[in-house]
Order: sequence, then C-alpha cells, then structure tokens
Amino acid sequence: MHIRTLGTQGLEVSAIGLGTMGMTMAYGPGSDAATAVATIRRARELGITHFDTAELYGGGTGSSERLLGEAVKPFRDEVVLATKFGFDMTADPVWASANSRPENIRAVTENSLRHLQTDHIDVLYQHRPDPDVPAEEVAGAVKELIDAGKVRYFGLSSAGADDIRRAHAVHPVSVLQSEYSLFERAVEAEILPLLHELSIGFVPFSPLGRGFLTAAEIKPATAYPDDDIRSHDQRRQPGNFEANVAAVERLTDLAAARGTTVSQLALAWLLAQGDDIAPIPGTRNAQRLAENAQAADIALTPEDLTRIAEILPDGAHGSR
Repeated sequence: MHIRTLGTQGLEVSAIGLGTMGMTMAYGPGSDAATAVATIRRARELGITHFDTAELYGGGTGSSERLLGEAVKPFRDEVVLATKFGFDMTADPVWASANSRPENIRAVTENSLRHLQTDHIDVLYQHRPDPDVPAEEVAGAVKELIDAGKVRYFGLSSAGADDIRRAHAVHPVSVLQSEYSLFERAVEAEILPLLHELSIGFVPFSPLGRGFLTAAEIKPATAYPDDDIRSHDQRRQPGNFEANVAAVERLTDLAAARGTTVSQLALAWLLAQGDDIAPIPGTRNAQRLAENAQAADIALTPEDLTRIAEILPDGAHGSR
C-alpha cells in the first residue's frame, strides 16, 4: 500500500483508507460488532492505515467510535484515526442542528477519546460548518486541543472556500473531507484549486458514488427503505438512474479491458487527480475491502483518463 502526505503538517495516510459510517448507519442495517471489528482488522492487514468515523455515526451513541477503538487496539500506534464533531446530538433529527461551539468541541473530543480508547485523535474534523459559530472560533478551539496534545491534525468536512480560508488563517487545516468521485464533481471548480493553493490535503468520501460505481447490483431509489441514504439520491431517480446505469456499464467495459473492476477504476481515477488525495471507501465486505485496497496499485494511462472523461465528462446525471 502506498503512503500519501496530506497537508504540510506531517499527516501521512495510506492511499486508500476505510470509512466506517456504513457499519452503523445510512446503508441499511449495520454490521454486527464482531463483523465490523474483523473488517477493520483485515483492512490493517491489507496495508490500510487510515480509518474514518464520527460522533454522528451510529446516531450519536458513540457506537461507531467504540467499534473502531476496539478494532485498532492491537495496533493503535500504527494507524491514523479520524473523527468529527459539529452536531447537536439532542436534536431530532440530529443532522439538522449544528453545534460547533468551543465548549461542545471540547466535550465531544473527550467523549471521542474515551470511545476510541486512545490518548489522542489523529485528525479532528468539523463535520459541517456551523452558521452560528465563526470558522475562526472553531479553528481556535481545535488549536487549543492540538496544543494540549489531544489532537494532532485539524480537518474540515464539506466546508466552503470562505470557511476554509478563515479557519486556515487561525490554525493550518491539514485536510478537507468532501464528497468526490467520478459521479460527484462539484469540488473541482473552486475547492480543489484552493486546497492546492493552501497546501491542504483532500479525503474524498463516497468515492464510489454511494455504491453506484461498484460491481454490486445497482438498484433505483425506490428499492431502498427511507432510512437508507440511497433512497434520497437523485442519481437513482427515474431518468437519471437509467442514464447512470448506462455510464457505469461503459466504465465496467473499460475496466474489464484493463483487467480491473469498475470500483478499482473509479478509485484509481481519484488517486490520479493528485498525490494529495486519499479516498475512504466504506465497505462491510472483506472481498470488496481487498478489491478497494488493490486500486492503490493501478496506474491509469492518459488514454484511460481520456476515455473516462468521454464517458462521464461532468459527473453523474442528478446531484447527490
């Protein structure tokens, strides 16, 4: 597994990481604890060193962080643990109410340290911008935690250009996390150029189009229950769905001609967008985990990239 450097503060991660959200929420019934722990430990055997979770995952119960903390206990010092703050966990629904007040950041960090069974968090992200708390205050609160040795690197998630600049002016932002894939390209216009300007690394979440860019059976939105994130995805709605299926079929043919899977092609495409990009595909399946990890060794040719651009020049039909 190749290692990539994100930002200029020393953060090093495996080129392919593992997102753990789907183990406890958003994609149907979560994994049982034993399966989740086994998947995370298998990821480490495959060379993956970058594991992503959040206070929010598991509905704010800490279940995702606890699973991750238990899984990495035998090799904690060999991996990068990333988690996030930024929601009012007493709200209903929790994702509808932000809370990035400094006192909440401090409280969430103490909870996360306990759940993860560690004395430091490698990357602490603000999960979403908080309209009631200036970016400078958020950065200042995280800086205090870094100075105290409880956090190593500061990250932002799904932040806009203004928030990134303002936070970065108070304390260096090592990494931004946002959705980016062959399907979702919104960050290309303004955000990626800004990250390059400020030397901030990038961690794409949902790099496989929320499961669309895989060899698994692709289903329309109506095939999923309301509590599954895919049921609300415009890319799976009538009209968009059929057009996106056709695009994935063409990508699958291209991947097969190269001896790879469409998932590997999609991840290799992301890695080819810059040496400071390290996606975090999520999976509960050991076979898919190995498949994703192998994508780090695939080097796409200029001809491959041209063909991919012809198939999906601007991303998917429909937005996230």
